[in-house]
Amino acid sequence: MQKTKVLLAEDDYDFGSILKQYLMIHNFDVTWAKDGEEAFTLFIADEHQYEYAFDICVFDVMMPKLDGFSLAEKVIQHNPEVPFIFLTAKKMKEDKIRGLKLGADDYIVKPFEADILVLRLQNILKRAQKTIISSKNEQQYAIGKYVFDTVNYQLKFNGETQRITEKEAQLIQYFYDHKNQMIKREDVLENVWGNDDFFSGRSMDVFISRLRKYFKKDPAIAIESTRGVGLTFKIVTN
Repeated sequence: MQKTKVLLAEDDYDFGSILKQYLMIHNFDVTWAKDGEEAFTLFIADEHQYEYAFDICVFDVMMPKLDGFSLAEKVIQHNPEVPFIFLTAKKMKEDKIRGLKLGADDYIVKPFEADILVLRLQNILKRAQKTIISSKNEQQYAIGKYVFDTVNYQLKFNGETQRITEKEAQLIQYFYDHKNQMIKREDVLENVWGNDDFFSGRSMDVFISRLRKYFKKDPAIAIESTRGVGLTFKIVTN
């Protein structure tokens, strides 16, 4: 079985060494960079050699030469589909919001047990695989006046193409599978994020705002929120 390839960017040598060893024990293929610039160089090299070979990235926020947020921004420019997790020793609200806006799949505050990271990685990858399987038989289909390309992560509208991230595709897929029905927030969080904690809830709110912007060109599509109840992905058909 092919191992999952992880790009780990962590400048703390002792902590990075422990994480790498622990991930390798759990059958991950880990490439470890000691600063942000080295991580981006490794990412680009791997990208050219294997065409987006890294399956997931784990970035420490506070690193020399290039911090984790800036590193993630550069990586997203090259491959917006790759999922990533931030590691940080800070609990500042502003940092979490910045991470959410970048599209982080998770945000883990130090100190934490290494097995927590393993579980988070496995959950993210499992959800991504479920999305691939669910869309395998139908690669493109209409959502209102849009065409949703589940393989290339694109939304198309009147000849215009919007690239979307893997997480956005997962959320669109879940909403479409439950269109025109009330969905509990906790159900969306459990099925797309894997848990319903505070971080995931804030992350979902950011992603829903993005989807509303993506679908705003078709007035027949709406994501409605009912306070204390849930969400409805409404598609009005003629």
